[in-house]
Amino acid sequence: MHRHEDHSSSLDERAPLLARPDGDAYLDLGPPEADDSQTTKSLWYLILLTISIGGLQIAWSVELSNGSPYLLSLGLSKSVMALVWIAGPLTGTLVQPYVGMLSDTCRIPWGKRKPFMLGGTAATIVSLMFLAWTREIVGGILGLFGADPASSGVKTAIMVTAVVGIYVLDFAINTVQASIRAFIVDCAPAHQQEAANAMASRITGFGNIVGYIAGYVNLPRHLWFLGRTQFEILCAIASISLATTILLSTLFIKERDPRLDGPPPKDKPSVFSFFFTIFDSIKRLPPQIKRVCQVQFFAWIGFFPLLFYTSSYIGEIYMEPYLRANPHMSDKELEELHERGTRVGTFALLINSVVSLLTNVFLPFFIAPTYDSHPITAEGPGETDAAPKLDDKARPSVLDYLRIPGFTLKRAWFGSLILFAGVTFCTVWVRTVEAATVLIGLAGITWAMTLWAPWAIISAEISRRDATKRAQRVRSPSIRPDDGASPGVHNENPVDVVDEEEQDEAGVILGIHNMAIAAPQIIATIGSSIIFKIWQKPRGTPGDHSIAVVFALGGLCVLFSSFFVAKIQDEDASPAARDEEQGQDTNAVDVVSARAELKRTKSQARATLTRAKSFGGMEMH
Repeated sequence: MHRHEDHSSSLDERAPLLARPDGDAYLDLGPPEADDSQTTKSLWYLILLTISIGGLQIAWSVELSNGSPYLLSLGLSKSVMALVWIAGPLTGTLVQPYVGMLSDTCRIPWGKRKPFMLGGTAATIVSLMFLAWTREIVGGILGLFGADPASSGVKTAIMVTAVVGIYVLDFAINTVQASIRAFIVDCAPAHQQEAANAMASRITGFGNIVGYIAGYVNLPRHLWFLGRTQFEILCAIASISLATTILLSTLFIKERDPRLDGPPPKDKPSVFSFFFTIFDSIKRLPPQIKRVCQVQFFAWIGFFPLLFYTSSYIGEIYMEPYLRANPHMSDKELEELHERGTRVGTFALLINSVVSLLTNVFLPFFIAPTYDSHPITAEGPGETDAAPKLDDKARPSVLDYLRIPGFTLKRAWFGSLILFAGVTFCTVWVRTVEAATVLIGLAGITWAMTLWAPWAIISAEISRRDATKRAQRVRSPSIRPDDGASPGVHNENPVDVVDEEEQDEAGVILGIHNMAIAAPQIIATIGSSIIFKIWQKPRGTPGDHSIAVVFALGGLCVLFSSFFVAKIQDEDASPAARDEEQGQDTNAVDVVSARAELKRTKSQARATLTRAKSFGGMEMH
């Protein structure tokens, strides 16, 4: 790639501080250099980039698989527990967009996202360990004042503290998740966003498997030095895994210097202005991203109960014959039975994770790389050193034969939502652990697509736009990174500057997408609490099928969400289709249809070649 040079005197200034038109000073790093972030990355790069999300998923799996049984063991009822789990979606709705907004304006030299990844990780580890030892910490402190550890007052204090701990933990985890997702979008090339998110979903599957295997094994027998109870050891394992993977990603992946984007906006985002800013950002979301958010909103009403109540659902099916045979169990016997039931339920989640991982590993090779386009460089359209060269004489690769014609990412996502709805409807009728485990396993296919498809579509849209914007800056260095004209240089493209100011960065857009995931979970939580209040039976009573009712009602919402997937445009949609959607005259694009079709064909072939090279080369870029 040839570096663009401009010999105008005003651009050769190397003074560390230059005056802005408004009188302030900003850091001048010289003329913008060619952006090498769009070069095709290797397999090792993608693994190190996304490995942190695996450590985060281990922490999530501990909370999802053992959080509900842990709260029930403290004495919370199902209906109260359901309201406690509103912590996750509530903090996700508020925290992730705000963290995204803060990280977008961060100008620390070593990156926008890394400070939030490291700070959120430290807070998550402290929260996990505090939650695991809540009984001992609260009981010990109150015991110093003469309180009886077995009294109802101490038990209530322990429950209240654990609930507060859940909220703090979810606040910290959402900070880490928001920064990791934006980190992937920023550091992966635009033409490898689909591949990067597929890798992220695979590593998430590995994290789930590690977390659920740990939850199924009798840990106090083997890892007694990490804690006395199963939950304490699980929290320790999650903390170690999260810290290790975050350090690997932040140490080995270089994030683009955010100072190249110019100084941060003068108006720092405050808590009060946050809501108005987010509302404006939602209104100007690109149509493609808006459709994905609509799908997520309705789908997550059904996903949320399956995530949090699966171990309890399987556990109750497992315990029912024992409760019918011996309805007068002692508290100790009942506690041991619940612990065994929780481990059986965790095994079902393990099967779900294995199916999800297998889906993430193999399914991408059968799907056409719809949203992986050719690299965007400063030299403009065409094949450069950043892109694999197409050779008409080259033999087709194995991946070409695996790809199913017409089987796009959008269609695979649609089919997985239909499958999930069918699975949840069947939970009402299933009464054996084996059959219920099969149903939960099948839901892993949907979970795999949920971790891949929406993120790939949104990330490709954001990354392509940001890469194009940076390439334009390299080709037109007369436009300063602060979206204003340089001193002494006339800005000939004021329209571009305005458009750039109206575009939101990755952190804000991904935060809004997470709001579309988190907000419906609040609806699901409140609805679950109402259903549990009506249908649940006292703890230890057989015949409680209230969780299955929650699953089935959630399945209806997932079925409804599948109809919104049909409105999502494939990346290779014709210009006529895109212009018709925007209300333009389709006759105006007929002239370029043939040329556009050829370009789409070559782009998809190049994307397939890029995917093959990504999984074939082991060298670091």
